[in-house]
Amino acid sequence: MPDCRAELPCVGFDFTRHMRRICRDLAVRLPDLRHVDVDRIAISFSQARSSALHGLLASLTPMRFEGGHPFEVRAGKRWVVEPLYDDAGREMLYILNFYLPRFLNHPFEEKLTTVLHELWHISPKFDGDLRRHEGACYVHGRSKTAYDATMAAMARRWLDLSPPSETYAFLNHTFGELHQRHGAVVGMKVPRRKLIAQQANAT
Repeated sequence: MPDCRAELPCVGFDFTRHMRRICRDLAVRLPDLRHVDVDRIAISFSQARSSALHGLLASLTPMRFEGGHPFEVRAGKRWVVEPLYDDAGREMLYILNFYLPRFLNHPFEEKLTTVLHELWHISPKFDGDLRRHEGACYVHGRSKTAYDATMAAMARRWLDLSPPSETYAFLNHTFGELHQRHGAVVGMKVPRRKLIAQQANAT
């Protein structure tokens, strides 16, 4: 799958551009996601290591530490996440990554629920940290099953608000179908970010 940079024209179906359209519409129509600034989320794809349906469909990487702090001190060193900027120079606070072709080969409802699952992980303060639930499992709360059910209900609520069908119609197709229709599936690839060590007293 080609790595399609913004400044280079690519032929094919631009997966990450279409995913950005969905995320933007979700954030506009759903009050629970009004805090999400899609312009500060890098949307990317990675190639899944196998074609099996089971496995990770998507992931959200926060670019800050707990509480939105820009660094964390460990063993006398200050650690920061390697920053990421868009073409306009805006620093990204999150990376939303989809694993292809696996993500696209699941049913429509599961794909849409997956998108909401990841967006809901974003802190209500939109500060680069994750939403932290009470208890030991702060990522999904006490029950991942309940978390997923909430996301599925939110997906149905969004569809009931009648978003333009062209925004999400591509989710009705598998990776193979999109590839056959458009000749290729392309998009942005964001390299895995590194933790960078600094002196603890660095300014």
